[in-house]
Amino acid sequence: MASKSEVFSSRWGMLLAMLGMAVGTGNIWRFPRIAASNGGGSFLVAWVVFLLLWSVPLLILEFGMGKGTRKGAIGAFVKTLGPNFAWMGAFVAFVATAIMFYYSVVMGWTIRFFVGTLTGEVPGATPSAFWDSFHSTSGALVTHVIAMALGVFVVSKGVKGIETAAKVLIPSLIVLVVLLALRAVTLPGASAGLAFLFTPDWAALGNYQIWVEALTQNAWDTGAGWGLVLTYAVYMRANEDTALNAFVIGFGNNAMSLLAGIMVLCTVFSVMPEAADEIVGAGNEGLTFIWVPQLFAQMPGGRFFQALFFLALVFAAWTSLVAMIEMASRVLMDLGLSRGRAISIIGTAGVLFGIPSALKLEVFQNQDWVWGVALMICGFFFAFAVLRFGVTKWRETFINQEGSDIHIGAWWDWAMRLVAVEAVVLTGWFLWSARTDDFRETWTLLSPYNVGSVVIQIAIAIVVLVLANRWLAARVQEVDMTHDEA
Repeated sequence: MASKSEVFSSRWGMLLAMLGMAVGTGNIWRFPRIAASNGGGSFLVAWVVFLLLWSVPLLILEFGMGKGTRKGAIGAFVKTLGPNFAWMGAFVAFVATAIMFYYSVVMGWTIRFFVGTLTGEVPGATPSAFWDSFHSTSGALVTHVIAMALGVFVVSKGVKGIETAAKVLIPSLIVLVVLLALRAVTLPGASAGLAFLFTPDWAALGNYQIWVEALTQNAWDTGAGWGLVLTYAVYMRANEDTALNAFVIGFGNNAMSLLAGIMVLCTVFSVMPEAADEIVGAGNEGLTFIWVPQLFAQMPGGRFFQALFFLALVFAAWTSLVAMIEMASRVLMDLGLSRGRAISIIGTAGVLFGIPSALKLEVFQNQDWVWGVALMICGFFFAFAVLRFGVTKWRETFINQEGSDIHIGAWWDWAMRLVAVEAVVLTGWFLWSARTDDFRETWTLLSPYNVGSVVIQIAIAIVVLVLANRWLAARVQEVDMTHDEA
């Protein structure tokens, strides 16, 4: 249980920390590519719909669960569902921690490209020269360790450290992204990028692929269903509202994605309109680390704005990594470890288990795929928890508390039922899309983008956690009783 001193000092500090958790590299490097690849304006329509039908309902749930239970993921599920479901909370925590193992690698990339921009190494002689010479090398391992060290440093200072870092990094990030977006819209020909991004083709909304991608983007870039909001909500002040905060975080996060989309697409349509399809189809790493430097190289003052771009990525990755480290550490603290020891264990594990992704990009892609799909299962577990508890009773108990700024109505009850359906449908869609005609290719363990990678690894994780369920539940309850007696 969080100590009385471990609370955010203000609503502003709490919201900035939450926004830092939500805004990450997915907003800046993934959203522009996905929006451009799925019709621009048409995608935005579906994206906003799922902000209201997936992200905000889950954010409200996590705010209420964290504040109401004052426990990390395992303890929160035990208090909500009973000791038989500790494994569900453990799975949520494990998935976010598994993502942390390679997310620190991504942050390391952003650090190296920021430094490379300052030294003039980026861009190289050819578009992919610097990227090819860096990723999957010892250099990537070094920056991975630096990223983990920066994240651990912030978390080691406790909630006050997280809040202080957020008060510096998030306003700085917002300023950087706004400056880059303003620069992009003032480029010659930028209006074509704006028209593409904001002009929907209503007929295209009949394509189910756009809706699937819009739901996926919401799931991956808001942090809803990850257990991160739940963890930060443990440190909310007693009189803090939950529902309004969830709306602020959801819309604030997606506003950052939209600014990133404006920044990238306006620049592409202005500088290299003939290569727009190739650029946005290059994948997250290709778009960010190969093409973005080429785009900035052709702009007046391009090196300066390129430095701002990669610095923004560093800040976005840093605040999200801090949330993942704190989430994992909070779980260990609920199991009886001191903050210092918990952070040491998580920091060491992060460095060690991030090595495969740092040295071999294929492993990164596999883990990104596996645990990205697992996030849909996490969303289902959260929805299952409140549905089993009694969704209306849960809403009145944990959300519509005395002093709430806004009252959440019965629409949320139906939204949670829909979240459960969305999670099942999306998981099924991912697995179906990854199938191949050759059974041997479909069922391999570490190859990117196949059914076996997801099913086998997730099944192993669930079996192990189910077997450990009794110990996890008993330990959390024992620690909880000890704190109550103290």
